[in-house]
Amino acid sequence: PQATSSTKMSIKDIRHPDLSKSCILVIDMQEYFRGIASAIIPNLQKLLRTLREKSVPIIYTQHGHEDPALDGGMLGKWWEDHILKDTQEWKLLPELGPHDGELVVHKKRYSAFLNTNLEEHLRKSGIDTIIISGVMTNLCCETNARDAFNRDFRIFFLSDGTATSSAEFHEATLKNIEFGFGTVIKCDEVLKQNPCDK
Repeated sequence: PQATSSTKMSIKDIRHPDLSKSCILVIDMQEYFRGIASAIIPNLQKLLRTLREKSVPIIYTQHGHEDPALDGGMLGKWWEDHILKDTQEWKLLPELGPHDGELVVHKKRYSAFLNTNLEEHLRKSGIDTIIISGVMTNLCCETNARDAFNRDFRIFFLSDGTATSSAEFHEATLKNIEFGFGTVIKCDEVLKQNPCDK
């Protein structure tokens, strides 16, 4: 049947974020992950440049531990290799580094919401939609998408703005997100309008 003006559009039918209520979360784009992240740097450079022009908030996460045995929890026990705070590997990639005034959330777990003021900042800023980018697709990116969804944020997940160690892991996450947590789009789709916005 043909839709009428009284038909309520499903949230799943909205394929592009409302940038007036959105932020982009740039997850763990650090020197430690340069090898994995390098393929998506050009896409994110272009997107971030445009989002800044449109005054869309850009929020970075930076993962690091002072002593994984003390502040790493289960994550510290699970992995043998860790990002230590204030080392070269801990630094954000300069090609994508934050501009003055852009928030950097320091985290010690996959989720940037755990033991940080991220959610409070988003609520106070009137943000209800989060665009997920960065690394690793199947770990920190997927965890933040799921955590934000459970806190009632609308999620858009960038298929060509996230990266991980294998195509299999990447595709598995994209399927999981699209099925139950958010909308998977490409970087160049972020700026498109939904039909109801035109």
